[in-house]
Amino acid sequence: MKAILKLIGCILLTMSIGGLSGYATIDGVNGWYTTLQKPSFNPPNYLFGPVWSLLYLLMGVSLFLILRADKSPARSKSMAAFIIQLLLNFFWSIIFFRFHAVGIALVEIVLMWSSILWMIVAMYRVHKSAALLQIPYICWVSFATVLNASIYVLN
Repeated sequence: MKAILKLIGCILLTMSIGGLSGYATIDGVNGWYTTLQKPSFNPPNYLFGPVWSLLYLLMGVSLFLILRADKSPARSKSMAAFIIQLLLNFFWSIIFFRFHAVGIALVEIVLMWSSILWMIVAMYRVHKSAALLQIPYICWVSFATVLNASIYVLN
């Protein structure tokens, strides 16, 4: 029962961070973002919510798996990488959608991508499944980076 509560707590933490970021930027998503020139491969807006929800769920499960591992320097590094990527994830939406700073958001998302890669490598040393659960996340952020760059160039 204790493990289930810890798992739920990890998922709630990551989903809450994503939800808070989404709430803080909803006006920009529904307003300013609709006025931008976007590339032909821009997905429809309704796709972003379910994709990010799944990614935050997977982040929560990975966090749970890492927290269950024995304490070690490798575990500490994976936790640090997790926290850094989550902070960068949170702030990207605010920089892009709230402040409309597409160029700064592009720099920030490259940093976020790098921190996700670092997190995956660090997690792999602690719990392989935790790391592998983050592959969809880095793939999506890779796509989001190209989308961010395209929007920057087009606008």
